[in-house]
Amino acid sequence: MMSILQLSSRCSALAALLFALSPLASAATHGHHSARKHGASAFSGSRPVILTANPGTALDVDARKLNESDLQDAAKHHDAPVVLVGSAPLSSGKNDEALFVQLQSARLCGSAGCTTSVYLRHNNKWTTVLDSVNGDISVLPTRHRGMSDLLVGKNDRWIWDGHQYQDTLSAPPMPKMNGPN
Repeated sequence: MMSILQLSSRCSALAALLFALSPLASAATHGHHSARKHGASAFSGSRPVILTANPGTALDVDARKLNESDLQDAAKHHDAPVVLVGSAPLSSGKNDEALFVQLQSARLCGSAGCTTSVYLRHNNKWTTVLDSVNGDISVLPTRHRGMSDLLVGKNDRWIWDGHQYQDTLSAPPMPKMNGPN
């Protein structure tokens, strides 16, 4: 006969296992690809960027080309990252489109999570405009120099400087270093 302590321990272990597997089971039973919602609604009118795994699509092919060196390095270490992509218009230009890319694997993601990079397509050429940020991403209704502002996390606004996105959170001041007296 099993003691109450043993039964409780087994139930706790089973509950932890089911909790860990529930997102995978849900995705498998509903036929969903891996998806990650990027965006906090702390700012009125923000549109979250949704990242999904869509192997073989044009955006996936572009994302793999743009991150080819990271994917090759991962393969050398027997790692096969999941490539998540999303897109959103960031300007009113008809030929401008942003590609949001996140590579997910235990090797590429750290304690702060996985990083996302943003590329802008102009005249069929991709350029990195925001590299390796951590946190959910939303497109804001406000603009700078013709491009939508981006929200990373809950309060980190990034604005367009004409070439790339710049963080608006100011870094803490550096401590003063006193030289020899």
